[in-house]
Amino acid sequence: MPAHLDVIASMTMTTNHKESPTVTDRPHPSKLLLLTLLIAAGLAGCAVEPRALTPDERQTNLLAGRSAMVAQQEPVQGAITLEEAMARAIKYNLDHRLKLMEEAVAQRTLDLSRTDLLPKLVMSAGYSGRDNELASSSRDVSTGLQSLVPSTSTDRERVTGDLSLSWNVLDFGVGYYSARQQADRVLVAQERKRKVVHLLMQQTRQAYWQAAGAQLLEGKIEPVLALARQALDDSRKVEVEKLRSPLDALNYQRQLLDIVRQLEAARDDLAQAKPRLASIMNLEPGQSYKVAVEPALNAPRISLPVAKIEEAALLNRPELVEAQYNERIGVLETRRALARLLPGLELSLGGHYDSNSYLVHRKWSDAGLRVSWNLLNVFSADSIRGLAQTQLDVAKQQRLALNMAVLTQVHVSQLEYLGRLKQYELTQQLNTVEQRILHYTRNAASASAQGKLEEVRAATSAMMSELRLYQSYGALQGAYGQVIATIGLDPLPESVPAYDLKTLGAAVRASEQSWTKTVNPGGGA
Repeated sequence: MPAHLDVIASMTMTTNHKESPTVTDRPHPSKLLLLTLLIAAGLAGCAVEPRALTPDERQTNLLAGRSAMVAQQEPVQGAITLEEAMARAIKYNLDHRLKLMEEAVAQRTLDLSRTDLLPKLVMSAGYSGRDNELASSSRDVSTGLQSLVPSTSTDRERVTGDLSLSWNVLDFGVGYYSARQQADRVLVAQERKRKVVHLLMQQTRQAYWQAAGAQLLEGKIEPVLALARQALDDSRKVEVEKLRSPLDALNYQRQLLDIVRQLEAARDDLAQAKPRLASIMNLEPGQSYKVAVEPALNAPRISLPVAKIEEAALLNRPELVEAQYNERIGVLETRRALARLLPGLELSLGGHYDSNSYLVHRKWSDAGLRVSWNLLNVFSADSIRGLAQTQLDVAKQQRLALNMAVLTQVHVSQLEYLGRLKQYELTQQLNTVEQRILHYTRNAASASAQGKLEEVRAATSAMMSELRLYQSYGALQGAYGQVIATIGLDPLPESVPAYDLKTLGAAVRASEQSWTKTVNPGGGA
């Protein structure tokens, strides 16, 4: 045995420690607990397998989803007016609800980003235990012999606690610009919500008047269909009895069948109008309701000069306001990138506790100041600055492109409105003529089969003309709503006292009166 090992062995045997490390020492309970936890975690991880949804679970989710789509809605009472339809769309439409939730998420993210500006206050506590003493000895570097007996200055079991406060000035600067960017993103979410509401009001307006036309015509189409089918049955009897030539009878039936085809196609088209409006208002599918129809279908008028419409659109459109916010976010991104290049200054203050009985002071406080700087940022400064500037330039170009797109939409929507207005006026005149023809045809109709054909044909033409009238009016209202959306006029004022349907309907009515004064300052027809 080497000499220095003999010395160490003799010194160890002469110490007052009665414990000697042997292979028969029992493991510490903490080790057994840790080993048990590791085995349990491993078995649990191996036991994870894909689990498909059962049919009962899918059925439960389906029922819960259907009830959630129309939950907590005010029931329909009486005929639905245009203002109530718009109010229901604003309050219950699922797309609008989604944008409201996105705005709420952006606001919550802003609240969280504000906390990044605060100092970091960290509290920690811990427990540690050993199955033997944390002992150590020293060795003389000259002789290579042990110079001190093994000793310890740490308890086998101890509890520690720390409470530290730190604040990094660089992180504060970066977090400040990030919080300002998130504040602008909240405003971006609000503008996107405005855009959805504008499109929603345009769709509601057009669908409402189409549903109104369908409601007015749903009681007129069946009598004409019954008359055409009766005439068709009579013609077939005439053909069987050979009271007319086969060719004349077949031509007569062909005309009647063509009329029946047109009437049934019109009936099918009308049947889809109310479900479309119900979907926009988020009514339960299949629910029966009535719409309030005004006796006179007055055409909405726009007399505002195109130059004024362009100016209002450039000022109010949500897309352009969003683009300006994005440009501002780009400027802040440039500043945030430059702030990352600066040195970091960190201030710290803390209080500590350690239950170690060997310590002279178990409680103590400390404070520190630290400066750090990533020198490699100096080499990438131009690239970082260039990237941020490029993002800003892209945002500016997007805004300019949107300006051109908005101006184009202004002129297209104006031309669409004027075209729809002319079509509606011509359809009005044509419907008047068709109704007068039907009146004279019924007065002059005889009991002959040919006279019945003329009556059916006149009734069908009159009804189809009336259908085209309501369709044309709905298209005109849609074009009018498109101009309103192109200008960027909001369907609700900035603040609404309550969010019930009655209050929302009154707010929509007040906003529409304001629209009328804006787009038709003279108030002329």
